[in-house]
Amino acid sequence: MHILLIHQAFAAINEAGGTRHFEFARFLVAQGHKVTVIASPVSYLSGASSQTKNEQIDGVTIYRAYTYQALHRSFFHRIFSFISFMVSSFIIGYRVKDVDIVWGTSPPIFQGITALAIARIKKAKFLFEVRDLWPDFAIAVGILTNSLLISASRWLERFLYKNADQMIVNSPAYVQHVIDRGAKHVTLIPNGADPAMFDPLANGDAFKSLHTLTDKFVVMYAGAHGISNDLQVVIDAACMLLNEPRIQIVFVGDGKERQNLITYAKKTRATNVHFIPSVAKTDMSNVLAAADACIAILKPIEEYKTTYPNKVFDYMAAGKPVLLAIDGVIRQVVEDAKCGVFVEPGNPNALATGILTLYSDPFIAKKIGANGPEYLKKHFSRESIARQLESVLLKL
Repeated sequence: MHILLIHQAFAAINEAGGTRHFEFARFLVAQGHKVTVIASPVSYLSGASSQTKNEQIDGVTIYRAYTYQALHRSFFHRIFSFISFMVSSFIIGYRVKDVDIVWGTSPPIFQGITALAIARIKKAKFLFEVRDLWPDFAIAVGILTNSLLISASRWLERFLYKNADQMIVNSPAYVQHVIDRGAKHVTLIPNGADPAMFDPLANGDAFKSLHTLTDKFVVMYAGAHGISNDLQVVIDAACMLLNEPRIQIVFVGDGKERQNLITYAKKTRATNVHFIPSVAKTDMSNVLAAADACIAILKPIEEYKTTYPNKVFDYMAAGKPVLLAIDGVIRQVVEDAKCGVFVEPGNPNALATGILTLYSDPFIAKKIGANGPEYLKKHFSRESIARQLESVLLKL
């Protein structure tokens, strides 16, 4: 079976960002299948362009398609970026031979058009994946406001759902959404993590020493620094903890809002906040090992109650207690696993209180964190999820 994946924000294992698709692709190759990926050379986290063109990693063939470098500029510049990739990825994809399944993934939704077109031309099956509810999320956070664009986006969403031979979603709360908009065959392939990539027993001393965090209680946020992530709330919470000098808040990652957050931290004199650039997924085990607790946070809007954020599963695999400022389906996972503390989204005082709760009882914090790996292995192991995906692909 030859699978062609069209994914602008694809990250290989040696890059920063979510590696769900690379891990799936590597698994499928190990099972004897062929996987070709068409990706952007522009990092969706930093907006920087890589010089890497085409490569093969662990048997996965990766082609880099031209992309207008504008991910961290205005909304319309981002649209140009999406459209440039949509066109250039089509040209490359058209030349890929003997394809059985074309896999499109959203967001951005525009690459779904490319995947559908190539599938129909090559008489292959079209698999469409929904990783968040675009355009609903973009509307909810105020990124998409033009009524004409909203109508066009909703039409495109329904068009792709109706024309998909098979759909997959990464959160159980997305299933009914896509069915209501025309999807015929939908399977849940949830987010998860590879337990083998993390060491819950590691102490992270090297990372702490490098960043002058030795003997500190490190509360870490690792991931994208975007509008949706509501990270100003974390800085506000940090300001409430300045009288506890051992507590240090560490941001690891990049994104459109990173510089604004650095400026805000300076303005509020949050001297207990540290910003560290994003690291490759292969280094995340060492980074998370230095954390005493990890934060997952999104803006307090109804739509975000439907998400299964990748970072929560990484935190669980690393054996770290999760400070969860996201309500909904992911809260259910954390509470079932008994691996974290839920705090009210959008409330810095609640977050500060949650941090103090874990800081004041390190034994309980470690016990909570230790629940994560076992629960993840049973329910959200990347390999078991990859086997579910393979079954869907073979049936398709």
